[in-house]
Amino acid sequence: MSFVSPRYLPFLISLLVFGWSAILAFRGAGPGWWLAVVSGALTALGIADLAQTRRALRRNYPILAHFRFFFESIRPEIRQYFLEDDTEAKPFSRNQRSIVYQRAKMETDKRPFGTQLDVYEAGYEWINHSMAPAPMGDYNFRIEIGNHPSCPRAQPYSASVFNISAMSFGSLSANAILALNGGARLGGFMHDTGEGSISRYHRQHGGDLVWEIGSGYFGCRDADGGFSEANFVANATQPQVKMIELKLSQGAKPGQGGILPGAKVTIEIAAARGVTVGVDCLSPASHSAFSTPIEMLHFIERLRTLSGGKPTGFKLAIGHPWEFFGIVKAMLATGIVPDFIVVDGGEGGTGAAPVEFSDHVGTPLQEALVLVHNTLVGARLREKIKIGASGKIITAFDIARTIALGADWCNSARGFMFALGCVQSQSCHTDRCPTGVATQDEQRQKALDVPDKTARVANFHQSTMKALAHLIAAAGLTHPNQLNPHHLVRRVSPNQVKQVSTLIPYLSEGELLDPDQIERLPPVFGLYWPIAQAESFQPLS
Repeated sequence: MSFVSPRYLPFLISLLVFGWSAILAFRGAGPGWWLAVVSGALTALGIADLAQTRRALRRNYPILAHFRFFFESIRPEIRQYFLEDDTEAKPFSRNQRSIVYQRAKMETDKRPFGTQLDVYEAGYEWINHSMAPAPMGDYNFRIEIGNHPSCPRAQPYSASVFNISAMSFGSLSANAILALNGGARLGGFMHDTGEGSISRYHRQHGGDLVWEIGSGYFGCRDADGGFSEANFVANATQPQVKMIELKLSQGAKPGQGGILPGAKVTIEIAAARGVTVGVDCLSPASHSAFSTPIEMLHFIERLRTLSGGKPTGFKLAIGHPWEFFGIVKAMLATGIVPDFIVVDGGEGGTGAAPVEFSDHVGTPLQEALVLVHNTLVGARLREKIKIGASGKIITAFDIARTIALGADWCNSARGFMFALGCVQSQSCHTDRCPTGVATQDEQRQKALDVPDKTARVANFHQSTMKALAHLIAAAGLTHPNQLNPHHLVRRVSPNQVKQVSTLIPYLSEGELLDPDQIERLPPVFGLYWPIAQAESFQPLS
């Protein structure tokens, strides 16, 4: 080993200083003792670096390598606070986060000196305004779910067009759940429980709940992990539960189940989910209560009946088109229609997921939403089924754009996390969330003041709805449900713009039901609608 290289210089200097300071300390002269302690510690570190075999970098750069490890550990913070562009979205830009913080704190959300966006860059979008703007009216925009004349429900629900998307207790802290539900109660909008079921923190403030039921049947499972009618009825019939949502898949990691290690299954999590404390909690990749589209719809009908007639639907991230087409064919075959479908875009995700799933699995929201909307229109089912959408929805423009593309309402997860104080540290999976939002660490979540953050959640919703009211009034409209693709304009090149309605094909009522029309439809329908079947999620060979 040659110690001539500069990479060993810090170690050699520490060694020499330690020897010299030890002599001084022995003689009682100068700053010997403290210098000997510091240099001795560095020398010991250098010896440990040279002796260990796990990291080649430490052996080749004793002491010096630790500077690299330190700066690497704070690289996200350096990038976020000093280097990041205001409009660079990774995954959310500083401007996107800032507008949530401002609206949650009821601070001014105005920006001086014009847009920071490049309006001549391909992909830039805007809404055309009217020379006869509509008067600014009530901004508490709502839609009715479960009240279609042909299939009315016993307990229809009037929902806000902007709500809290699915985030489970266990992924989020108790204080975060308390603040979210308290904000939903103050603002009059709904709070999706996530598949972790209904905890006591969801119940404390009494905000409207959408109970999400995943493949683990948490909150409604039997001892073997299957579906339990008795346990379902006990939760579903609570007045606070307004709708039932069957989760098929989610945008962050579609097609994959999950496991909560036993060490994280606390008494409270076990009580909410109906599992055993300290035992691994499995969420399978697929449901055990059904295995075909027809069986799935019968299960949805069963849930709706057991809940007392509450609106019941399902959530999914779009994967193989023929599988969703099979569900729609099952609706036509059985006459059973869900009250709503929530489309989760592949860009969604609040917790942690494998990189390959986050980056390359799941259809992005625009394509997924348009596919679901078109399929229901083509099958003459759209008027009976409401569509919710989620996936990086933050601002009033995000809501307006998503509704124009085909949704009836929008959900946001990370937007409301920002309202709670999330700083996008991206440490959700480490249990070391710096703001107490995504952690079960009792000390860390104590920093999240529930009354303050409850108000911020409600403020963010209210301010965003006001901004949405101004936006649609400028377009000459009175309700977001009047938005259509022709209201959106997209730049496709520096010198060309087009209405979104001319870029994205939309089906006419009943087109999928006419065999003569299939070949003239967009390829996804021509290829996959004929091979989809109500009796199986597999395509016809």
